[in-house]
This record gives sequence, C-alpha cells and structure tokens, in this order.
Amino acid sequence: MVQAQETDSFWGGIVKALGLVFGDIGTSPIYTLTVVFALTKPTVANVFGILSLVFWTMTILVTVEYAWLAMSLGRKGQGGEIVLREIIIKLFKKGRVLGFAGFLSFLGVSLLLGDGVITPAISILSAVEGLLLIPSLAGTNQTLLVFIAAFIAFSLFFVQSRGIDKVTRVFGPIMVLYFLALFVSGAISIVDTPGIVKAINPWYGFEFLLNNGLAGYFVLSEVILCSTGGEALYADMGHLGKKPIIRAWYFVFVALYVNYLGQGAFLLRAPEAKNILFGMIRSQSSLLYIPFLLLTIAATIIASQAIISGVFSIVYQGITTRLMPLMKVKYTSSHIQSQIYIGVVNWGLMAAVIFVMFFFKKSGNLAAAYGMAVTGSMTITALMMIIVFSKTTKKWKVPVVGVVAIIDVVYFTSTFSKFPHGAYWSIILASIPFITILVWTNGQRCLYRAMRPLEMDIFLLSYEQIYAKNRIPGCGLYFTKGLDVVPPYVVHCVIRSNIIYERNVFISVMRTDDPFGTVFKHKTGIANGLEFFEVSAGYMVVLDIEAALKQHGIQEKVIFYGIEDIETRNPIWKIFALIKKLTPNFVQFNKLPSTKMQGVVTRVEM
Repeated sequence: MVQAQETDSFWGGIVKALGLVFGDIGTSPIYTLTVVFALTKPTVANVFGILSLVFWTMTILVTVEYAWLAMSLGRKGQGGEIVLREIIIKLFKKGRVLGFAGFLSFLGVSLLLGDGVITPAISILSAVEGLLLIPSLAGTNQTLLVFIAAFIAFSLFFVQSRGIDKVTRVFGPIMVLYFLALFVSGAISIVDTPGIVKAINPWYGFEFLLNNGLAGYFVLSEVILCSTGGEALYADMGHLGKKPIIRAWYFVFVALYVNYLGQGAFLLRAPEAKNILFGMIRSQSSLLYIPFLLLTIAATIIASQAIISGVFSIVYQGITTRLMPLMKVKYTSSHIQSQIYIGVVNWGLMAAVIFVMFFFKKSGNLAAAYGMAVTGSMTITALMMIIVFSKTTKKWKVPVVGVVAIIDVVYFTSTFSKFPHGAYWSIILASIPFITILVWTNGQRCLYRAMRPLEMDIFLLSYEQIYAKNRIPGCGLYFTKGLDVVPPYVVHCVIRSNIIYERNVFISVMRTDDPFGTVFKHKTGIANGLEFFEVSAGYMVVLDIEAALKQHGIQEKVIFYGIEDIETRNPIWKIFALIKKLTPNFVQFNKLPSTKMQGVVTRVEM
C-alpha cells in the first residue's frame, strides 16, 4: 500500500510540475528554430550545427546550472535570486560582498519581471500565427491575429482575481498530452531522416561557430530561446519541491530535443518552410493539425499562467523580504502558496503584454526583444552561486559554476546585437521594478534613520513618570513593527501629548512562511499599565485581531497607528513619498473597527 502511494506521488508530482513549471520552456519549440533559420540558411551543416548548440545549451544552462547546481541551494524549500540573497546575507553578515550580492539580486529579480512581459506575448502570438497554415485562414490579416492573441491574454488576466486553483488541476494532464505530441511528432519526422540524431555531437556546434565567425556568434542570441523558462526550475522550487521538478525536467528534455531533431529533419526535407513546427505537423497529418494547434494554444495559455503566478510569487517574496512596497495580496488557494493575486501587478502586467503584442505585431519581431533579460538573469544566478559555494564546504563547485558563468556571459553578450531591434524593451521593462526596489529599500533605510525610533528602556523612564501623574480611563492599543524600539508616533502620543491610558498595549503583527497557524504572546507587567501583544500568523490567515484581543482579556478603547508625512526636496525621496502614499498601510489588511482607529501623522524630513 505504501509503495502504491509513493508511485502516485512520484508520477503525480511529475504531472503537476509539467503543468506549473515547464510551460515556458515547453512552448519554445514553437518559435526557436523558425527564428534561428530566418537568420541562417538551412544547409545540412547549419542544421546539424544549430541542433548541436540547442542540445548543449539546454544541457549546460538548464540541466547543469539550474537542475543540478541552483536547486541544491534553497531556503525553507524556496528558490530564486531573492533566496540566494538571503543565503548570502546569512553567510557573510557584513562587508562589500553583501552590497554586491544585494545589487545583483535586485537586478536579477527586475530582469525576470521584465521577462514576464515578453514571454506570454511571444508564446501566445506565435501559437495564434499557426492559424495561417490552415488553408481557409491563410490570408488572415496580421492585425487580426494580434487582436486574437490580445483577447486571449486579456481573458487570462481577467480571471486571475477569481483564483485558478481548480483549473490548474487540468494543466498537468494537458501539458502531458502536449509534450507527448511534441515527442511523437519529432520521432515520426526522425524516422524519415535518421541520420539527424548525430547532431548531438558537440563538434557540429563548434564547427558551426568556427565557420560562421561573428555571424555564428550572433546566432547564439536566438539559440538561447530554447532555454528560456529554464530559470523557472529554481524560481518555482518552493511550489512543488525539488525532486518532482528535476524528475519532470528529464522527461521534458527528451520530448523537447526529439522534437527539435524532428524539426531539423523536416527542414532538411523542406528547406523553404517558414513556420517549422507547424509545417512539420501539417506535413504529417492535415487531419490532426487543427487539434495540435488548439493543444499548442492551450499550452501557451498554461505557460503564460505559470509566468503570471511566478511574477506574483517574486513580488510576494519581495514584499515579505521588504524589497518592495506593501501591496494588497489576495490568497486564492488554501494549499498552494503560489496561487495568490496582486491586483496592481496583474493589470500592469496585462497592459504591458498587450502593448508589446501591438508594438511588435509578429512573434518573429518579438524574438528580437527576447533573450537579453533571460541570459542576464542566468549570468546573475551563476555569479551569486559562486559567492555562495565559495563560503561553503562545497568549494569544488566554484570552478564548475565558473565555467557555466563564462558560457552565460557569452550568450548574454551575443544578445547585444538585438538591442537596436527591440531588446531595449527588456531594459525598459526591467528598469521599472529595478528603480522601484532601489528607491524603496534606500528610502525605508533613510526614513528609519530620519524617524529616530526611541530605545525601549529610555522610553520607559519617561513613560513611568507620566503614568504616575496622568491616566485616561480605558485601554489604548498601539501598533508597532517590533517590540524592541518605540516608533516616533508613540513617543508623540505618550511622551509629548501625554495621551496615556490606564492600560496600554503595544501590538506587533508578524507574518510567517507557513499558510496557517497563529501564535499569540501576551506579556504583562512590562511597566505599570504597559503590556506587549505579539501575533505570529500564517500568510493565509485572515486575522480577527479584535477577537484575539478579547480572548486575552483586552478590550481597547482606541487604536493608534503611525502615518509618515515625508517632507523632502530630493526628487528620489519625493518618488518614495508618493509610493508610500499610494500603497496601503498594513492596518488596512486587518479587521479593525474604523470608529476606534486613530492615525497619528509624524512629519519626517528626508
């Protein structure tokens, strides 16, 4: 019986991983070779060379860098560049390395968020363009295809707020069918040209680069499209765990490469083909072409959903680690942390995706903007891994990661040729979160210094004197971030304004990494009439603070919380002040009676 359960979890984990993690890299065969051979003539030598480069790119940049190296590094089962930063902070504690690692993580996260715009756009648009190979739709206007793609994208973003937890159960089976279709169609094509399997030999790749020189180097900027989405293995590690993702990757790798070999074989037989994957399928069976096209569109929707969920997760990690401003988060699943909804991010991402669809119009044009952010992120991950491994007992991994980092840099620099053709959009899109992170993190630090919170022991000296002379009947509740220092608004209320109650409760609310579970710590006797109330709650818990206070015998008369009014001439801090005004206060997330709330404004000069 135990063995049966283990088998179920083994295959069940793989199926879930296929649906939640591998959509992006799984849809890359739709456009990768089509884009590459738009730049390169499909001669026998070129086809073999490109297929060799595809195999070794997926092997080194996905299998070695992410599946083997990056996924060996995690924190509480989570992965990603923010997690790497947290690991580095624990290892180094202070010094220049921390500042460098912080900068790298900010840049890496921003590039991934920028990539989250281009990936859904190119995936959906390239699949919709498959309609052109249906004879009756061959003359369809490109603008109409863009409108269809934009409508699919809009529909996907529109349903996010309702939660897609129930729908995700069918994602896995659909992706199993999709990868199976890729494998079978590739294998059928290989049967007609069996010699194509020799392309796995790395010599063909070296020969291609040697013979084509600088032009061959620039072709690498399109070859890298076969590995876009590889970073999801590490970034999504917290959703399913390490083992199911790695197991699923080996299935995905085989299906993808067999399909690439099949496309190469087809191209040798039909060198005039423009849309290689769809052309190969149509040559095999015109009857099955439309079902395959619909399956492909479904796969691109699932891939886009995985990216949207991934962006939500990155932003959520950014909020919880205080890299990003507080945003209203809606939890749409009771058991999958990735199933969250952030309205501002959702609609901003949707607007950007639809904009780039209409701006570039064709998937081939979009490919020119694609790759720089991905290779930049891969390079940053490799550099951060070198920093981590150099400080652990696994120092032997440093030269291995060093070789991977050099290859990452080669691919990254090859994408510079794309800059005038649209790759600058990767930088523009990534600059928005990057500037936000820099302004927010530095602004919070500067604000904390400007506010000068008071040490608790110094506060208690004045508190005791005032409490002895003047007390208001009832109980006053004060929100603080921690219980070791006293924020200025509390000092203003209690020390300067002498607003002190018979009973004063300092309350601190902290969120944990677990979905459920709430721990309350109530400490009395801190000083005369002063108590601490600490709440540690899971990220899925909707807190009823009033009920919790009543259970601990606290019946508040008034609830105080702080609001910062920032005064500055510095244009950067003006942006920070605007972000502070536009983002919600943490008190707004809790069930608290508005009639008892008193926001105390503290004017701060920055």
